Amino acid sequence: MKLYMSVDMEGITGLNDQTFIDSSRYNYGRGQHIMTAEANHIIETAFEEGCTEVIVNDSHSKMNNLLIEKIHPEAQLISGDVKPFSMVQGLDRSYTGAVFLGYHSRASQKGVLSHTMIFGVRNMYINEVVVGELGFNAYVAGYYGVPVLLVAGDDGAAAEAEALIPGVTTAIVKRQISRTSALCLTPQKSGQLLREKMKSALDHKDRMKPLVPPERPLLTIEFANYGQAEWANLMPGTHHEEGTTNVRFQAKDILEAYQAMLVMTELAARAAFC
Repeated sequence: MKLYMSVDMEGITGLNDQTFIDSSRYNYGRGQHIMTAEANHIIETAFEEGCTEVIVNDSHSKMNNLLIEKIHPEAQLISGDVKPFSMVQGLDRSYTGAVFLGYHSRASQKGVLSHTMIFGVRNMYINEVVVGELGFNAYVAGYYGVPVLLVAGDDGAAAEAEALIPGVTTAIVKRQISRTSALCLTPQKSGQLLREKMKSALDHKDRMKPLVPPERPLLTIEFANYGQAEWANLMPGTHHEEGTTNVRFQAKDILEAYQAMLVMTELAARAAFC
């Protein structure tokens, strides 16, 4: 039994503002330790429950946040960028299931540090389905026939996961008060919860179905300002909807849509605020 885990940072308990998730800020080191501890709770439980291999993909910012020297010695870590598939790098058909740890709600929604990839995205759609990082990543897993077994993060991420992935197990380690404050479990209690939820998710893995993406997905990204849309539209094959900040891309499959999204958001991030 082989488990894939994508680990973001905004949904880790106690990490509620930029000082914990920005490598240049004073709480970042604390954030790394708490993030790594949460990952280890999942990894250790997975091995205890019969997993033979656990691959962990660091999925936040520069993707070098997890402390490899403190990660469970039997796990393997994908670290650093640039990665062709970013938050789902290394995912393929060989996995029994996937875990999304430290996840947050999508842009324009309530939730701790809610966003979708960059802060210039308002909404992102696959055909008519609005998705954030969680949903897009779940679709990529579904392309490979891999079900998402567990999503852990704040209550906004849990609600988003439950609405999109029938039967998914969720672990709520903090509850949103505002976008930068939350009612948090202590790391000790979050660890206990993550272990319980991981065990439950593995116990019920056979009932979980992959979130299968459409065969020829239409990706639409609504940006926050016109300049971001202009930059994204520089990518060949895109179409800027006149009079809006929406940029569309017709993809041959969800993998092409995912890489198009990465390129479009990277370009859009170049737009100046004023």
